[in-house]
Amino acid sequence: MKTYDELLEGLKEIKKQGWVKTHRSGNTGIGKTLEDLLGIEENNFASPDGLNTELKAGRRNASSMLTLFTKSPNPPKINSILLKEIGYPEKKGSSKKILHTTINAKTYNRLKGGTGLKVSVKSDRVILDSPKLKANPKIPTPYWDKETLKKQFEKKYVELLYVKADSRGSGSNEEFHFNEAYLMKGFDFENFLKLLREGTILVDIRIGQYLDGRPHDHGTGFRVMPDKLDLCFAHRKKVL
Repeated sequence: MKTYDELLEGLKEIKKQGWVKTHRSGNTGIGKTLEDLLGIEENNFASPDGLNTELKAGRRNASSMLTLFTKSPNPPKINSILLKEIGYPEKKGSSKKILHTTINAKTYNRLKGGTGLKVSVKSDRVILDSPKLKANPKIPTPYWDKETLKKQFEKKYVELLYVKADSRGSGSNEEFHFNEAYLMKGFDFENFLKLLREGTILVDIRIGQYLDGRPHDHGTGFRVMPDKLDLCFAHRKKVL
């Protein structure tokens, strides 16, 4: 694993390289390319990429959100229930269901079929609120307990090194110039909850279905727009 100083030195060398071709097409190409250039093995674990430093990359002026961390809701097997109760066909005529939706804490959103979801912050937990689910008392309320969310965030974000890049081209021909970076520290969980209540931090659900009917969780993520990322931290410093 690399230290912060090693990551920063690597970024300075990468900046000198100028434009580099993506190592993977699509939204995740920028992160994959930067990790490869820095010699970081790709992983989906909650621990930081460096000894204390989590690394994230974003396209300058990007309109897509950044994932802070992923955590499936409780209780166990609730994703199967969500898929069954409020999922919708993957495509017209398909027997496979999906549930792809972005949820905020201010208003119920809309799903195919009209059923809405909303995030609600309670005294000890964060819940997924749905009129359709509440109408059936046999269906448990999906939730994350606050302590679990706090530990998840603090485990991943001792400090965050956020790297920006100019981009040009598209798909497998996209190129990046990594030329700006910020170090962010001082995560405050109460501030995280405040941003969640305000609708700055959103919840993304991406549940699919295998051919045998089993659910496939592509990652239930707590996400934020890149220009709001610094609001999650008390301290922000430009380092590149």
